[in-house]
Amino acid sequence: MSRSERSPLLLAGLLAAAGVAHFTAPRQFDAIVPRGLPGTPRTWTYASGAAELALAAGVALPRTRRTAALATAAFFVGVFPANVKMALDWRDRPAPQKAAALGRLPLQVPLVLWACGVAANAEGRS
Repeated sequence: MSRSERSPLLLAGLLAAAGVAHFTAPRQFDAIVPRGLPGTPRTWTYASGAAELALAAGVALPRTRRTAALATAAFFVGVFPANVKMALDWRDRPAPQKAAALGRLPLQVPLVLWACGVAANAEGRS
């Protein structure tokens, strides 16, 4: 299997794992839901987990890959405020935790680019 064939499956796997984590360990995600959003943090945790699972399925299937990968890129941009909240909330934690929270911020860029690359490679097959 070539790298271009593996890439969407790896992205789908990442999304699926993150989606499952939202349901199996929701408290850690509740804590990073921005306070300004309406509703409860748990609702947002479950909704984003469900979205990740749906995106994983869409990216995994060649027929829906392009659209799902573009939606995934938008999703990665959309969850950035939660990563900012985490970095701010964790600024007084021990150095390794603070570094992990800060490290999530620039990590969004390669995730968005990865999803866009998967979409571009699927363009002829959608």
